Amino acid sequence: MARKSKGKTARKSRTRWMFQLIAAIALVGIAFTAWFWWDMREWRPSAGLYPEQGAYIATGLNGVRYATIKATGGQFVYLELREASLTPDDQFANRLAQAQAADLKVGIVLRFDPCLRADPQSARFTRMVPRSANLLPPAIALGATAQDCPETVSDAAVQSELLTLVNQVEMHAGSPAILKLSEDFEQRHRIANVIDRDLWLERDRTRPSYAGRPWLLWSANRQLVNEAVEEPIEWVVVQK
Repeated sequence: MARKSKGKTARKSRTRWMFQLIAAIALVGIAFTAWFWWDMREWRPSAGLYPEQGAYIATGLNGVRYATIKATGGQFVYLELREASLTPDDQFANRLAQAQAADLKVGIVLRFDPCLRADPQSARFTRMVPRSANLLPPAIALGATAQDCPETVSDAAVQSELLTLVNQVEMHAGSPAILKLSEDFEQRHRIANVIDRDLWLERDRTRPSYAGRPWLLWSANRQLVNEAVEEPIEWVVVQK
């Protein structure tokens, strides 16, 4: 009986030890997650490695103080133009004027909708964006994939309409477009090696490699807390 009692005691001791170990690992994980979240609020890549840095301003961000972006180390901003499937972007001209008045370099991002033909999308861009040599090269954001379309759209159709849109935007802007390519879009449609344009990739803190070739722009922190706006913004750096 004594041996059985000792065996039970040993098993209980091992069980307690295992629970304590699991609890300690969980606690470390929670602490690391909290630290990482807090650190990412203000983290930016080194200015020594990436001297040119700026911000991507989505259409939903209101009350942006562009002069503060400039004062806190931003040299440029890319402003998102509301996509063609949505209501007209009445505040776009005002946002553009404010960004330029803050002495920032300014570029425009048009979000590609794989469910729409190229023509109405490029029409939104050509109506809203002035032709100006002072603007940075335009960017086309590739995020939503064709699997979300209400009707089936083939990969070939997506590639065809995207290439048409790129050409139409470039004709208006007078400079080659940049593809703001999400990892989901690249995995679904494999565009990086089909359309030969500079790439803008996205990955918090870690240099992205999912396109399989070098990139020009990197969204290094998509949750940066900045005095320029109440909500987090997307911080972008330029590859030397």
